[in-house]
Amino acid sequence: MAAIVSVKNLSKHYDGGFQALKDVNLDIEQGEILALLGPNGAGKTTLISIICGLVKASSGSATVGGFDVVGDFRQARSLIGLVPQEIALEPFQTVIDALRFTRGLFGKRNDPALLKDILEKLSLWDKKDAKTMELSGGMKRRVLIAKALCHEPRVLFLDEPTAGVDVELRKEMWDVVRQLKADGVTIILTTHYIEEAEAIADRVGVISKGELLLVEKKETLMQRMGMRQMRVELMQPLEVMPEILKPYELDYSADERTLIYSYEANGERTGIASLFADLSKAGIILRDVETRQSSLEDIFVGLVEGK
Repeated sequence: MAAIVSVKNLSKHYDGGFQALKDVNLDIEQGEILALLGPNGAGKTTLISIICGLVKASSGSATVGGFDVVGDFRQARSLIGLVPQEIALEPFQTVIDALRFTRGLFGKRNDPALLKDILEKLSLWDKKDAKTMELSGGMKRRVLIAKALCHEPRVLFLDEPTAGVDVELRKEMWDVVRQLKADGVTIILTTHYIEEAEAIADRVGVISKGELLLVEKKETLMQRMGMRQMRVELMQPLEVMPEILKPYELDYSADERTLIYSYEANGERTGIASLFADLSKAGIILRDVETRQSSLEDIFVGLVEGK
């Protein structure tokens, strides 16, 4: 499928020598949900801001729907909806008027049915006549999402969209994002909630210190880079690690009387059979055994730390 957003050799230098982005290349397919993960200051917001025309790149290019974000900025921006991190709303404006005004900025005629549909999906219809200053922080963030959707964009950027939103509402908003994808909207989100990426993303990109470390399908990433851990609970504590077990590089918790064995999730030989055999040779009696797959958070932390 053709890329609806394409970034080529994008870099950003600020006065003083700080480099926020380093030669970033990224193609985003139409209709997918891409989650950009990275610590604070990694370059996520800078990348989004350049694509949305809010920040000028030092070098490289970006296109949206085939339109260059600099040379064809009007056409490119008409395809983009942006939900920024910061909540910036006119305090005395009502919710419905905020949407009407934003839609008018894009040259769109008023469409009451569309605006009602957007507000209902975001659980805001009963607040349509309320001034934005009267809303809670979570509701204000939902108004930002509604404003970003009101001109019917094909690409939606969500910069930390659920920051400050409670868990129940966050899951409701995930449902909204899934529906937008079903409607053909391409969604790029940055998030600190890694479970958010696990729940709704098709692909995951990891960015750190201005470099895009990887972009990969979520399932492929977790299969390729994931580790499994086997937790072995012992009947009796170990006074010393037997020599026969040292090659397995086991982690031992004396308090919990457990051995932790890590192995590649997709490895051809896990070493589990030989470990059990050597545990038996060492005269160690097992109480319980359980395994767990490393999460996307484990993989993310390992990548950012350079592991």
